[in-house]
Amino acid sequence: MALYSEKVMDHFRNPRNVGVIEDANGIGEVGNAKCGDIMKMYLKIEDDIVQDVKFETFGCGSAIASSSMATELIKGKPVSEVAQLTNKAVAEALDGLPAYKMHCSVLAEEAIQSALADYYSKKEATAE
Repeated sequence: MALYSEKVMDHFRNPRNVGVIEDANGIGEVGNAKCGDIMKMYLKIEDDIVQDVKFETFGCGSAIASSSMATELIKGKPVSEVAQLTNKAVAEALDGLPAYKMHCSVLAEEAIQSALADYYSKKEATAE
């Protein structure tokens, strides 16, 4: 059995939604000191829908694939649905990750949660 699924390899070799959104209204950055992976997620949310999402990831192939898949799973979705995304959903969408690489999908979930938290804090600040 191959160590990585074809979907993991595809998202690693051809990551989707890589880059920066200059006018993002939600930015989240997380890292794992143990493995050295760092993910930064940019969200452009309008009318409570994720209109655009981009990422920058410094890390292994599983981290890049997890970031890429996570962006695909949330693009065009309502914020309420995006907030429910789990690392398990990311891993399942990739047709699985080796157990010792599951932390990569956790980082993707945490990066999205961090970007949503940033979005909500900015939204509250402008509402005052």
